[in-house]
Amino acid sequence: MLTQIAYALPFLAQGFALTLWVSLLVVVLSLIAGVLLGVGLVYGPAPLRWAVRIFSDTIRGIPILVLMFFVYYGLPAIGLHLPSFWAAVLALTLFKTAQVIEYLRGAVGSIPKGQSEAAMAIGLTFRQRLAYVIFPQAFRRFLPPWINGVTDAVKGSALVSLLGITDLMQAINQVIGRTYEAMPLYILGALIYFAVNYALSLASRRLERRFSFIRE
Repeated sequence: MLTQIAYALPFLAQGFALTLWVSLLVVVLSLIAGVLLGVGLVYGPAPLRWAVRIFSDTIRGIPILVLMFFVYYGLPAIGLHLPSFWAAVLALTLFKTAQVIEYLRGAVGSIPKGQSEAAMAIGLTFRQRLAYVIFPQAFRRFLPPWINGVTDAVKGSALVSLLGITDLMQAINQVIGRTYEAMPLYILGALIYFAVNYALSLASRRLERRFSFIRE
């Protein structure tokens, strides 16, 4: 078993690097898009709010695997051809963006309206109210579910192997096809995913304590 693991490590390292790269792209892009659209959902004009709400509810209602296949196989029907890597990143980003929108909506919505009204009373502009009053308080409520969503992004990245992308999961399957030793490699892959997600969970709890309102 150790011989098979030693043989597999270089391949798994390359696949793991791609898994981290996909996860990083998805997390960063979805955070930027989700925050912008979330602000539009909470504070934008009615047409923008309706559009963002329809987008969020629709995307969150589609299984991520179906969404990934739709982006990869469906977009070419309208003339948009994406490499498998970017099709996977786009599908995962769309799904995570819809989640980030809801994280932000819930975090901002939990701030009492009196906070914003008090900021208006002292003459702060809309941007100043967001920057100095709303967002600093909403950040504490936004952070825990968002980091939990980051762990979901890492786990969800395993689906990119279904588009032929050699991530960690695909690398494991390729090595199994050469060694015919499935169980040790699947266990090793599970341990790698567990290590990454457990580290993120620890970071989430530490940051939650750091930014909590009441500390023990």
